[in-house]
Amino acid sequence: MSTAHANKQSPLSTTDGLIAAEDIPVNDQDEIDSIFSEESVQSATTSIASSILEYRKIHGRTYHSDKFTTNYFIPNDDQQLESEQLWSHHFLTILLDDQLFLAPLEKDKTHRVLDVGTGSGIWAVEFADQFPNASVIGTDLSPCQPQWVPPNVCFEIDDAMLEWTYDDNHFDFIHMRYIVGGIQDWTAFFKEAYRCCAPGGWVESLEYEAEICSDDGSTNLEPVLASYGELFRQAGEVMKRPLFVHEILPQALEEAGFIDKRVVRYKIPIGPWAKDPKSAEVGRFTREALENDLQGYTQMLWQSVQKPEDEYHVWLASMRKAIRNPKVHSYGMIQVVYGRKPFAAESAITELTLINCDQDLMPLQAQKTTMNGTAIGIDSRAIGGS
Repeated sequence: MSTAHANKQSPLSTTDGLIAAEDIPVNDQDEIDSIFSEESVQSATTSIASSILEYRKIHGRTYHSDKFTTNYFIPNDDQQLESEQLWSHHFLTILLDDQLFLAPLEKDKTHRVLDVGTGSGIWAVEFADQFPNASVIGTDLSPCQPQWVPPNVCFEIDDAMLEWTYDDNHFDFIHMRYIVGGIQDWTAFFKEAYRCCAPGGWVESLEYEAEICSDDGSTNLEPVLASYGELFRQAGEVMKRPLFVHEILPQALEEAGFIDKRVVRYKIPIGPWAKDPKSAEVGRFTREALENDLQGYTQMLWQSVQKPEDEYHVWLASMRKAIRNPKVHSYGMIQVVYGRKPFAAESAITELTLINCDQDLMPLQAQKTTMNGTAIGIDSRAIGGS
């Protein structure tokens, strides 16, 4: 990985368990209407190659330089950064009960932290505030992060698809989110994370699934919603990189050598239709994130599959109308996977814990199952429950 510089403890138990949540209850209503340090962290490398700053401009949106190995489909302009900071990041903090991660970190043992694909840098900045004794590095393809940050944060221009330049056993926590489409080989990626993670340290990844679903069939009222996931599926084939990774990530984490692995899946409402107040708030911000920059999430994909250009804005308008329909109880899925690098004396453990939950955190009956031939212990504890 070439480089240029520019809690609360998780409520999850370490016992193997699966929490399968009930469907999200629908609201009966038909329609629901830092102060940081003044010291900015400078780059360890005194200059950034000018080519890195040569952004590509496509239909008025800017994307990272084409000098990198990675070809990421999300823009790096102000509109996308605003969507990330004001909506996407906010609904995740609500979803995770104001936590920035699920891995069971110990504050006094977390000294070096890496945030891969840091984007606007908001996660790295907030983590640094919560862990003032930790040194936090955020990496991204674009130097779009703020200059005024806590003194224990620095940002680097980096391509995570290349060999990482960090020392072996260096980081106590490696975090990444929303980098689907930027990684071609997740197993190789997690193996680099494993090499750079210190024994006993954790690696955590959060990704979304671009399929828009409903439990009551109400998405059939807006057939255009099905085309959203199909666009991602077709574009992934053309771009030759997976855009649906819910099965790939747990396997890649295991193949890299991590133990104490956990997989947590959430239903994310699109719109404030859920009965539970927390779910409704998450849904409100999710819909606003989509409405604010639906173009940013899809423009490059539309172009990659060579769909007619004159149909694109008509499709965008149809999608926005569909996600505003109060009769449609749609949701997407977010998956968090994390695992621990074993100490030398520990043997590799193959158990994997799956946790399925919605925002009401209502468990179904406990049961036993297997995945990929590996036995999984299942529990009925609710995340965030007492």
